[in-house]
Amino acid sequence: MSTDPETTETSPSEDTGTDAAGGAEGAGTDVTSDAGEGTEGTGEETAAEGAEGAAAEGTESTGEDAAAEGTGDAKADAAAPELSEAAAELLAQRLERERIERRKAEKAGPIAAGTKLSGTAADLLAAVRAVESGEKPVTTPFAKPDPAPRRSATPEAVRRPQPVAADPGAPATETVESVRRVLAEGGAPETLAAQVAAALGEGADDRLREDPWQLLRVPGVRPEQADGFARALLGAECAPDDERRGRAVTTWLLEQAALAGHTALDASALTAALAKQGVPDPDAATQSAIAEGEVLVFQDALDEPAVPVQRTDEETEEAQERPVRVLIGLERYTLAEESLADGLAKLINSVPKEDGSAADWEQAGAAKGSTGELIRAVAGHGLVLHTGGEASLEEPAALLRAAAGFGLRAWAAAHSPVGRDRFAALLAGSGAGSASDGPGVPASTAPGGPGSDAPRDPATDGSAPDGPGSADGPRATTLAGLLSGAEGPGRDADGALDLDLLVVLDAPQLDVETAALLSESLPDGARLVLAGDPAVLWSAGPGRVFADLLASKACPQVVSRRPDLGPVGELVSGIGIGELNQVEAPGKEVVIVPVRDAGEAVHRTVQLVADSVPRVIGVPSEQTVVITPGHGGAAGTRALNVALKERLNPGPGRFGGFDPGDRIAYSPTPGRTIPGRVVNADAEGLHLACAGGPVVVPKERVEQAVRHGWALTAHQAVGARWPAVVVVLPGDAAQALSRPWVYTAFSRADRHLSVVHGVDQALPRAVAEVPAKPRTTRLPVLLRPQVPVEA
Repeated sequence: MSTDPETTETSPSEDTGTDAAGGAEGAGTDVTSDAGEGTEGTGEETAAEGAEGAAAEGTESTGEDAAAEGTGDAKADAAAPELSEAAAELLAQRLERERIERRKAEKAGPIAAGTKLSGTAADLLAAVRAVESGEKPVTTPFAKPDPAPRRSATPEAVRRPQPVAADPGAPATETVESVRRVLAEGGAPETLAAQVAAALGEGADDRLREDPWQLLRVPGVRPEQADGFARALLGAECAPDDERRGRAVTTWLLEQAALAGHTALDASALTAALAKQGVPDPDAATQSAIAEGEVLVFQDALDEPAVPVQRTDEETEEAQERPVRVLIGLERYTLAEESLADGLAKLINSVPKEDGSAADWEQAGAAKGSTGELIRAVAGHGLVLHTGGEASLEEPAALLRAAAGFGLRAWAAAHSPVGRDRFAALLAGSGAGSASDGPGVPASTAPGGPGSDAPRDPATDGSAPDGPGSADGPRATTLAGLLSGAEGPGRDADGALDLDLLVVLDAPQLDVETAALLSESLPDGARLVLAGDPAVLWSAGPGRVFADLLASKACPQVVSRRPDLGPVGELVSGIGIGELNQVEAPGKEVVIVPVRDAGEAVHRTVQLVADSVPRVIGVPSEQTVVITPGHGGAAGTRALNVALKERLNPGPGRFGGFDPGDRIAYSPTPGRTIPGRVVNADAEGLHLACAGGPVVVPKERVEQAVRHGWALTAHQAVGARWPAVVVVLPGDAAQALSRPWVYTAFSRADRHLSVVHGVDQALPRAVAEVPAKPRTTRLPVLLRPQVPVEA
């Protein structure tokens, strides 16, 4: 590695060697951060300690990214063949809401015993019932189904009508106006009217007047603010022990826990958090919320101790009932997690269709190393997990090419348009290496290609209208576009995705709602591969689907043996196992830039992006991204973006703070970030050129949905890579650092990594001692009884 110990502007070529773990002498000076902002928060970095802390203190810390990135809707171009990324996200969310409603309706009706079973289990139950009734079983439970006919690689898919970008569920103008009057009467900001109307639905004004604490359903509103609103409306009737307040605060705490990644909370943690919020009787508030159906309660059996415990006869009798933990969660997430468990169990217990011949799979599975292991595992199983870094992506690419070669409809889905385009290059054969486990070559980092944040031009890059790739081979899409129907294979006559094999990339980014919708969308007999790097940050939404599946060992797992090469790859590999090693970087691939304070960190960052990296490394500024732990603070994304704009694209910011040419980070929904640039602005809104295509953000949504994008947080950067990355670690960020954060930030670099280092020993300590913060989920418990023991 190299270091730049001088405080003057010097290039990496003038640096001398140092140990990254040693830090910089004199570094680590604390810098006061912006009040209420601090560091990035989506659960891992700034969620309060444990489930109780996450529930009690989560709004500003855990929700900051989601609230700031917003939920901006993009207006779709009527003449465009595809929906915008925002429209795809909105449609996917609507489909998820409809699915939840169907699940609720199903749960409300009678359930016949055995109706949850499928496959061999269902056949066995039918056979038992037939024997009990004296009838002869129609089929043998263990008989294998006839092989399905071989299918063409390019069948005619039945596509759903393409929806418009406008949300048909938007509240009526009259409803918004009536809510506005109630807000004004209670002294609340009238700008919340549309959000309140959308959250409470028809009759929102009456509901809000009857229960002012319903204001807590609006993201960003805190209990003390809702209390003030309630006092203004209710007067003397407003009291801390009001049942309405207890129920509303209970729901709010669970929403904050979801922002920290939990799908449910332990009952004791929830009651403790309620007490901290001034609820006099937390148990009564919880029971009231359960009775009103606003939250659900579960009793999950705890695991038996691994080592048998010697008990007396009395103790044995008392222990016959297994201990349980009581969890409380919001219906939205608990139903999604149950649906996901059902879908995954169906995949695990099913036998994939024999679309290709056994000889085809056997021949493809003869590939060397972990590529062959992956193909052989997919040949015989409906669900397979694949883990590895960036270089390992060649293995699922080889799998998809092989499957398409013998007639399967094979698709890949990535977290972001940038990830989709990078993987499309691998599918086309221009990516990293061959199908064996040999060394790989990084994908193209030319402007507009994989690794660049310049927008893709379908007219010039050979992409198919429904996704990059060959028309008769495997293709890639974004996960949001796949689920919404805006891109990808479309759906068949039964409403299932029209495919045989799906590889989901960036699998750690799957939250429970998206994963549930995906599992329900797969056709019978399809194969699903979840591929990703388990060391990166988890999803912005609740759940830890990929990690829970890996821990459950319910399906085959293939670990790639293809390492990420080069100094950056070596450094990141060490971080993954908790070691911050010094690496040799003869070509200045890794550079350490020690700084004393936040002001110097901003100065050196601008110098690196605008001068040193382009001049010495050969990577232009537009292909370099800055990553820092949070939005606030003297060296957060806001401060860094102001300094970088002034140097790289100065202007008056006449379009809501933006000028043509500004790099931006566009968030169509919370937790999703798409890089792009500002084109212009007009009466329609702010026109952007993003990695997923052109986007128009209405002016009223710009503040929520668009940020400057020279500097990002690690959560915003996950799922994408750039030729050069500058990671900024100011002194006030020490408490926010963890091994997953450092791993994610450092691994975004393809060719060059500069670390602006101001946290002294906090960096090696975070890598060695601070793992991902735990999340409370029910998926392992739900999966346990549904998968075969031998799995």
